[in-house]
Order: sequence, then C-alpha cells, then structure tokens
Amino acid sequence: MPDGGQNFPALVLNADFRPLSYFPLSLWAWQDAVKAVFLDRVSVLSEYEHEVHSVSLSMKLPSVIALKDFVPSMRQPAFTRFNVFLRDGFTCQYCNDRLPAPDLTFDHVIPRARGGRTTWENVVTACGACNLRKGSKLPRECKMFPYETPRRPNSWELQDRGRAFPPNFLHESWRDFLYWDSELET
Repeated sequence: MPDGGQNFPALVLNADFRPLSYFPLSLWAWQDAVKAVFLDRVSVLSEYEHEVHSVSLSMKLPSVIALKDFVPSMRQPAFTRFNVFLRDGFTCQYCNDRLPAPDLTFDHVIPRARGGRTTWENVVTACGACNLRKGSKLPRECKMFPYETPRRPNSWELQDRGRAFPPNFLHESWRDFLYWDSELET
C-alpha cells in the first residue's frame, strides 16, 4: 500500500461492543486487524472499500472489529502525566485555562521539596506560568488552591472524560459504535 495502511485503522470493540478505550481511542493497524480475523479472535462488523490481496485471497480491510472474548478493563488506571491531564480535563487547576497537552505540566500541590509525594492525591495539571508562580510554596503561602481536590480516578471516570476529547479523525463506519456527547433518539 502506498501509505503503509496508515489510513485504514480498525476500531476495536470489546465483546460487549463498547470501545476498549475512548482516550486514546482503541485502534489497531490494518495488519493487526487482518491477523486477528485470520486467527478467529475478532468478528468484523464493518469494512472499508479498500482491499488487500495475497496470491490466493483478497479481502476488504476491516474498519470495525469486536473481540470474541471479553477483556475486563483495568480497575485502577495507570498514574501517568497524560492521565492526570485527562482527569483534570486538560485544564490548569490554578487559573482554570484549558490548554493543549504540550502547553501543560503537572504540579505537586505539596511540593516535593516540602515532603510532597508524586501521587494522584498530590499532583494536579498546571500551565507553565502558574507552575512557575507557585514554585515550591504551599498553597496557603501563595494563595493558589486547585479548583478540584486531586484524587485517584477510576477507569470508568477516565474513559468518560475521554469521550469529551474525540480524535481528529473518525471514520463514518465508527460513528454507530462511539458516543461523544450525542443524544440518543427517543
């Protein structure tokens, strides 16, 4: 393929027909999707018009696949910079500005220099200006308090937050399987 298959990812759904993940959206490269089809690990729910060919076979590339076996979600999400941003809605917890991830950092509410730990309960999203202004001071010393008390989110909460940030590309065949702030007809 001229583009290396970059334009033909498959949306991966769990056996209950819900995406494995909303953020990042659960996508597999077309090669992995085709391999899973041949290993009988997935059901194909929708296809692209584009085909791949071998010497003895041609098939349309899958655009939506569902796992045949249910994969339980992680009970506790990983503590990562990105997940902290997602928990906080990509919003500085001091000035309440919403910014893209590259413009954000995280801040220790109780600074590490003052015995603070790097945990869900002590780290918040901050813009560079607020992080610099707060420095290694305690919130009461600089009158800078987070808008929301930092806490450990569960996987469902992060997935729910992820729905608020749809990716730049959504293939039309995926829309029936994704729910980004859409109202259901009654």
